[in-house]
Amino acid sequence: MAAKKRFRLFYLALPPAVFIPVCTQLKNNCWIQSSNSECRVIVEKPFGRDLDSSNELSEAITALFNEQEIYRIDHYLGKEMVLNLMILRFGNELFRSVWNRERIACVVITFKEPFGTYGRGGYFDTNGIIRDVMQNHLLQILCLVAMERPVSVDASDIRDEKVKVLKFVKPLELDDVVLGQYTGNPDGPTEDSKLGYRDDPGVPDDSKTATYACAKLMIDNDRWAGVPFIMKCGKAMNERKAEIRVQFRDTPSDIFGSKCQRNELVIRVQPNEAVYCKMNVKSPGMTFEAEESELNLTYHERFEDIDLPDAYERLILDFILGTQTNFVRTDELAEAWRIFTPLLHKLDAGGKTPVDYPYGSRGVAAADEFIQQVGSSSLVLTSGTLERSEEFYIERTLDS
Repeated sequence: MAAKKRFRLFYLALPPAVFIPVCTQLKNNCWIQSSNSECRVIVEKPFGRDLDSSNELSEAITALFNEQEIYRIDHYLGKEMVLNLMILRFGNELFRSVWNRERIACVVITFKEPFGTYGRGGYFDTNGIIRDVMQNHLLQILCLVAMERPVSVDASDIRDEKVKVLKFVKPLELDDVVLGQYTGNPDGPTEDSKLGYRDDPGVPDDSKTATYACAKLMIDNDRWAGVPFIMKCGKAMNERKAEIRVQFRDTPSDIFGSKCQRNELVIRVQPNEAVYCKMNVKSPGMTFEAEESELNLTYHERFEDIDLPDAYERLILDFILGTQTNFVRTDELAEAWRIFTPLLHKLDAGGKTPVDYPYGSRGVAAADEFIQQVGSSSLVLTSGTLERSEEFYIERTLDS
């Protein structure tokens, strides 16, 4: 009778300073190498602080383990609606011909949390919101929205396409971001909401670490040239929400008195997972006017008996089964840091001071102006009259 295959699985959630020594000890003392055994290791973020430190960690870990044994985890890749992006895009002919710069005006990826960092401010202050959320979670979503169709659903094919699209993303500069830091709200409903970021004893009084960021990324390829991908993320906001908002261009030659709003496809990642499409319909009754409505697929209404697994549950199962599709590969990680490292170095040197925003608000007001400016290059002039422009429709996303 053939011997059963044996597995040793390790989960590393460690500070960077001890990461390499622990991996070395694992390799020397715990790793099984035989024909009927296999070892794997999950690596939790942070995967470095910039491109150089990330490369140093990657070189150390790939010298010890091969790529098939390494599972860099980003739990957003295990969320139901993020996983759904692949099938929405490549399983529906409806979207194939419109998923490009000719039909899409902008893409907005939003992450909000309604609580601050009190109690973990010391850790957060060494990273900030860009390293904590934008460089990993939101960039992974961007990859799935923007990448080309993979040859198959094999892990290597999907991750190849993610790397390809990242190579087309231009590195961020200071002018590409708006930053904020939350302050206490004297009228807040909880004691925590009355405390600002710098009220945490672990945070320096003069900290310039951002707890909110809004960034514009550009993908310089044939499909997306000229289309802004806007990322917004923040702590101590007015609600908990993560969503992807794909905003389509204006309907040409609107014959309904300019009442047709711009179509949007919205994928709500959390809470209350949903996909809905904003579209124009006839107003009910004795009228022939257009109004905006939605085609709405809310998961807990449509799939009543389904219990959606937690993202970590799904990813740990993938880890056990040896499926690497939803884990980050070495070259993918390097490209992500290439995009953000120039900006992060300038911010670490004090290149931009975050603007205050009150706990429980929508964030920094200057971000609204920034998003409007992103679309200001597409003003439409018709017969000498200024029609609704790109900035008008981008502004509509601010209150969503």
